[in-house]
Amino acid sequence: MNDNSALAKLRDLFLSHLGRLGVIDDDTQLHAYSCDGLTGWRAVPGLVVLPTNTAEVALVVKGCYDLGVPFVARGSGTGLSGGAMPASDGVLIVTTKMKSILEIDPLNQLAIVEPGVINASITAAVAPYNLYYAPDPSSQIVCSIGGNVAENSGGAHCLKYGFTTNHVIGMEVVLPDGTITTFGSDVVETPGFDLRGVLIGSEGTLGIVTKVYLRLLRKPESVKTLVADFASIEDAAEAVSAIVAAGIVPAAIEMMDYLAIIACEGATGAGYTVGTPAALIVEVDGPQVEVDESFERVLVACKANNTTKIRIASSDEERIAIWKGRKAAFAAVGRLSPAYLVQDGVIP
Repeated sequence: MNDNSALAKLRDLFLSHLGRLGVIDDDTQLHAYSCDGLTGWRAVPGLVVLPTNTAEVALVVKGCYDLGVPFVARGSGTGLSGGAMPASDGVLIVTTKMKSILEIDPLNQLAIVEPGVINASITAAVAPYNLYYAPDPSSQIVCSIGGNVAENSGGAHCLKYGFTTNHVIGMEVVLPDGTITTFGSDVVETPGFDLRGVLIGSEGTLGIVTKVYLRLLRKPESVKTLVADFASIEDAAEAVSAIVAAGIVPAAIEMMDYLAIIACEGATGAGYTVGTPAALIVEVDGPQVEVDESFERVLVACKANNTTKIRIASSDEERIAIWKGRKAAFAAVGRLSPAYLVQDGVIP
């Protein structure tokens, strides 16, 4: 821990309320929290705390507020924007111990969770009710809902279903002075200003989320997925334009270039064509009749733009493998370069 009298006072305060398991002040352990997924920049926090409930978060924030010590919130640390970068003279508030799914309401398609709950575990928990949680960041098997709210995370299926802000209807929040309040509610539409929408994506600068009310969706009747190879990135991009121009809104459409395909195939064996300059992964979901019609139009658009090969997933297992490969892209690039800087881009 940094030699700072204010931090020393906070450490003693936090130890008395959170216990030894809730406070990290060892220099070696502090280094583990020096960055998020964007490892180009690092800062070792002065102190790390791991609260287990809203009251403890409020106590920590109030202590920092009273002594003028900066604090930063952190979830699983998978973000790529530096949102969880700590202050070297401050406190890092890590919410990974707040990982309970508090309520599942199948009738109203609602789940209430703590911020440390892992994204993918929500869909697993509500699957018996034929429901799922739509936002699916590439890191969904490790990223937390609190971090998703802070970053307004998207994912492959945000094209049709939107980002985190479209699926969070309410939040319990600890404000920067330690006050506990609620934005939104457990119903989709509430009167007044959308303060919920202001806080989502603010990277923890406006408050720390301690409880999240999530909108769940019914699983679609039908899902079809394909991988289309192209002789150039330009042809693949034209195919995207043709699909959109045809009035089709795919559940997801992702492009991979030559190097991404090599990296992902080497890492996961998803069945991509190594050596092809570009590939599109296109997924259509919804009612069976609509999916069948839309999927045929997607095939037409790909063929009209010089696709060299089309592979259609023949089972759920094959579809999952295709997406596993794509979502492994960030880590898989490490097979090509030990150090790289990510620039995340989308097709408008």
